[in-house]
Amino acid sequence: MSDVVIEKIVRPERKLSGSWLEVIASNLDYHRATFLWKCAGLSEDQLRQRPLPSSELTLLGLMRHVQGVERYWFQRRLAAKTPRFFPYRSYVTATGDEWFDEADPTPAKDVYADYLAACAESREVFATVTENLTRIVPNPEFGDTDVRFILEHVIEEYARHVGHADLLREAIDGATGE
Repeated sequence: MSDVVIEKIVRPERKLSGSWLEVIASNLDYHRATFLWKCAGLSEDQLRQRPLPSSELTLLGLMRHVQGVERYWFQRRLAAKTPRFFPYRSYVTATGDEWFDEADPTPAKDVYADYLAACAESREVFATVTENLTRIVPNPEFGDTDVRFILEHVIEEYARHVGHADLLREAIDGATGE
């Protein structure tokens, strides 16, 4: 039995033209798959590694974070629903922010399944929450914004964290990619 948590990931082709929503949805799926591509082929121990000396960041911690990004922005902010967050262990930083505790014992396969569920939940509400792109959404982080800003922000989150994942993956096993 293999100890690989995420098997091979095939990234979807991105739409380069079409409606703005088609391009955005395509880019979201592409970045979701790219994040998983950076984690594919690794064991639980590798996903939990902290290969960078000045960081507590792990690929598994990033996976817990991006499931939260999905649920917070799509479910809570855009759909105005109360999302079901997995009860990962967390702590409060010196600046008052809450962050996932890297010592959380949740098995990596469960974190992966939870991440996939969060993405599926986001896809389920996408069409409904994007019917009116100029709708103003209460946003305590940035001030009230429209739907387009939130969609762009989720892509920004993925772009940043895929970059982190790229560095972590290279430090773990030397694998690199675009």
